[in-house]
Amino acid sequence: MVCKLTLERAVMTKTLDILGLGCVAVDDLLYVDRYPEADSKQQVLRRDRQCGGLTATALVAASRLGARCAYAGTLGHDELSEFAIRRLTEERLDLDYLRRRDGVRPIHSTIVVDEAQRTRTIFYDLSGAAPATADWPPEEAIRLSRVLFVDHFGLDGMIRAARVARAAGIPVVADFESQPTGNFAELVALVDHPIVSHDFARRWTGRDDPWSAALSLWAPDRQAVVVTWGAKGCWYVGSEVPDRVCHQAAFPVEAIDTTGCGDVFHGAYAAGLAQGMKLPDRVRFAAATAALKTTRPGGQAGIPTRDAVDDFLTRRLV
Repeated sequence: MVCKLTLERAVMTKTLDILGLGCVAVDDLLYVDRYPEADSKQQVLRRDRQCGGLTATALVAASRLGARCAYAGTLGHDELSEFAIRRLTEERLDLDYLRRRDGVRPIHSTIVVDEAQRTRTIFYDLSGAAPATADWPPEEAIRLSRVLFVDHFGLDGMIRAARVARAAGIPVVADFESQPTGNFAELVALVDHPIVSHDFARRWTGRDDPWSAALSLWAPDRQAVVVTWGAKGCWYVGSEVPDRVCHQAAFPVEAIDTTGCGDVFHGAYAAGLAQGMKLPDRVRFAAATAALKTTRPGGQAGIPTRDAVDDFLTRRLV
């Protein structure tokens, strides 16, 4: 069944900033003094459960920044699904396009956060998780959105949604972490705002330096390409700055927890795009939002508000 409103009413009444398809996770975070060596014991300093996932975290970030966001995917009736739905609802995400099926659950991750090194290690379990499918969401829902957000979890569903969006002139923002087999290259070609890590860009293009990788990913039918590299900042090229790779330096902050930082960057970028920001402004906006997130513990819990990001940007020039 579809959550809350009937599909007909939802399609007739909604105009969304961002519609997201893809990963929803429940993250169990374990905080330790240092990541343990093999065959050793390590005391857990504290633990926390949060909603996570590439798309879910990006949508929560965009929602906190003032964008109207919806998630279109499938969850179940189990404890993990109920937790994720409750948290997404609390974050004001529209779940009118959420389907619920018996036997389905979110991705379940255990994240070990090393407080000394400020790093995290993620162990994820995909069993029971439902990828995007080629029959959902309705085409009308995609056309009523200002931005479509996709990841790589369910290639057939992502490709179909991206085709609908591109045909309707709706920008497609993507968060790719891995390179699935099959028709992944087709999905990459359909995305006109790929935002990828330096590691992904290096593996996909064969170019070690981020500016060359950004240029290799660039194509005339795209609007922008962004390659991120943590504390080194990000490199971007786009139709607003053709034939030139620009660099946005990372904002210097005292990082506490980098969990979800990349997903937050994606969500802030998508929010800026939906709100009409120019490319340099939305990259800077995304960098500031991600930087502020690292100063707070947790993934989604550490996402700043729009007021916090605006205040941060008025006080810092990079």
